[in-house]
Amino acid sequence: MDLSSPVVMGILNLTPDSFYDGGRWGKSEDALRQAAAMLEEGATFIDVGGMSTRPGARPILEGEETQRVVPLIERLLREFPEAVVSVDTWRSGVALRACEAGASLINDISGGAFDPGLWPLLARLQVPYVLMHISGEPETMQVAPSYSRGPVLEVLDYFIEKVGRLRELGLRDILIDPGFGFGKQLSDNYQLLLHLEVFKILELPILVGISRKSMIYKLLDTTPEHALPGTAALHFAALDRGAQVLRAHDVRVAVEVVRLWTYLHETG
Repeated sequence: MDLSSPVVMGILNLTPDSFYDGGRWGKSEDALRQAAAMLEEGATFIDVGGMSTRPGARPILEGEETQRVVPLIERLLREFPEAVVSVDTWRSGVALRACEAGASLINDISGGAFDPGLWPLLARLQVPYVLMHISGEPETMQVAPSYSRGPVLEVLDYFIEKVGRLRELGLRDILIDPGFGFGKQLSDNYQLLLHLEVFKILELPILVGISRKSMIYKLLDTTPEHALPGTAALHFAALDRGAQVLRAHDVRVAVEVVRLWTYLHETG
């Protein structure tokens, strides 16, 4: 897949407790309709998640996560065989079953820290991988996070160390995600966004997941439901600083942001 031009990853949460769309796509027919809509709107990836990772979320049993994710992937790819399915999981067991069902990308919030079997599995299967930065765990990550050397430097060091280990295992296709909202204070998130171009030194595609997050709606004193204009504004800023994948709830708007940003730069 060519990521030299920015693309959009559509979020398909199959969970009842996600911070924005929890419970909307729990039924398979609803989830398939939403996937179809996102593909029609221009999504390059459909990112399927079976377990909420919002701040304060507790992990569910692996069997429950698998049951939410795998049948949906199978149905999705039967109906849309050209779709590129990503799976939002940190579990090697779920990742294996998802890949067997046809998933093409594993999106791991833990950076390999929660399940030591994940990285060797993905290296063996040669499945592309999103390496995200997180400080702590979803249950506790927003309890007074701090970065003594500043978030940009510490997140960069994290990526350098983790990418090196992944390369040693033989994993070739890696994307990086700074992990907005995962163990960061409000100002940390904006420092990471402001200096996003620093991560281009790694020569890896940068994925940005800021859609309707608290870094937007808390600053604007609103709610996730009213955070779409702020999301679009920050998506444009992220593209300006090197983002190549926008992970978004609202695919049509994100695709329009990409088109506008692209045209603006082409006219120069």
